[in-house]
Amino acid sequence: MSTVQPFKPARRSRLRRLASPFVAPPVFDFWAQRVHPTWSWERPLARVVAQAPAADNAVTLTLKPNRHWRGATPGQHVNLTADIDGVRITRSYSLDAPVAADGRITVTVKGVDEGRMSRHLLAAARRGDVFDIGPAFGDLVLPKRVEGAWLFLAAGSGVTPLMALVRQLAGQGMPVPVTLVYWARTRAELCFVDELRTLAAQHPSFDVRFVLTREAAAAADEASGRIDASLLDTLVSDLDTRQTYACGPGGFVATATGLLEGRVPLLRSEAFTPPPRPQTDDSGTVEVRLARSGRALQLARGVPLLEALEAEGLKPKSGCRMGICNTCACGKSAGATRDLRTGTAHTEATSALKLCISSAVSDLVLDL
Repeated sequence: MSTVQPFKPARRSRLRRLASPFVAPPVFDFWAQRVHPTWSWERPLARVVAQAPAADNAVTLTLKPNRHWRGATPGQHVNLTADIDGVRITRSYSLDAPVAADGRITVTVKGVDEGRMSRHLLAAARRGDVFDIGPAFGDLVLPKRVEGAWLFLAAGSGVTPLMALVRQLAGQGMPVPVTLVYWARTRAELCFVDELRTLAAQHPSFDVRFVLTREAAAAADEASGRIDASLLDTLVSDLDTRQTYACGPGGFVATATGLLEGRVPLLRSEAFTPPPRPQTDDSGTVEVRLARSGRALQLARGVPLLEALEAEGLKPKSGCRMGICNTCACGKSAGATRDLRTGTAHTEATSALKLCISSAVSDLVLDL
């Protein structure tokens, strides 16, 4: 996927293996990036090649990854890492379209209050900027053979992975019936509106409905109101037959799951924020020992371990901060934690405790 490929992949791979004992990758990267900003020994990097407004407080960035990035399936996310005011920050973003033939990808980013990465991407990111890009992850993808009728439920930024699926299906001629119901607070916050309406006009099997929670409907394809059983039945007459994907804030996804689980033939969901935390009696503090550093900390119960550790000045690796990408996963050799999505306590040792969605129940030993 690189801009310049002087050798065939197999030959280049052999040369890298032979040279590896004599090359310090950071030194190679330092000098190589003086020649081209995304040349590296092994680091996946992506360069901004275009940007365009997407909606109120939203921007679409087109990125060209280098050859070390392994691609993605529509519906998946990637972690992007940037240096902002001297601090490296990683956040997850959904691709909003299939990977292009030349390897380019697009992500549409909505601004988040106090979100340093999203504010940077909206206000400061420019053509030529380079980000570290992680491997693709996420299961909100279509099966290899798409059959039956489908329903996509999107709220806010949750539209981006579902837009990638819509574009994937449109590229195949929209082979199955698809309805996208897309919630936003106001009309100005809706993304992809013109394209979605054009696709609906071109493909009789595709229907789109825009639902506003703070404005009245003003067009034939608009409605107003929050997600509930009555609204879904009104907008999707054959709801019980639809294979359904839902994506949005945690509360939206939790509501959709409660309404549709057991009713539709398939329900798959993904939340980009944690759902409301279950009510528990977690209070007070526990001792958390960090096995590798030897530190012992007093951390509050009921708070995501990632947040609690960051409040103590630590900087564990993190990405999506919603329990999907596994960037913050670490080992736990002792103690009990609670899954903040479900309220379930876990006492067993594990090598993959997700710090962003887990809180301490008892004293812990973490592999940090």
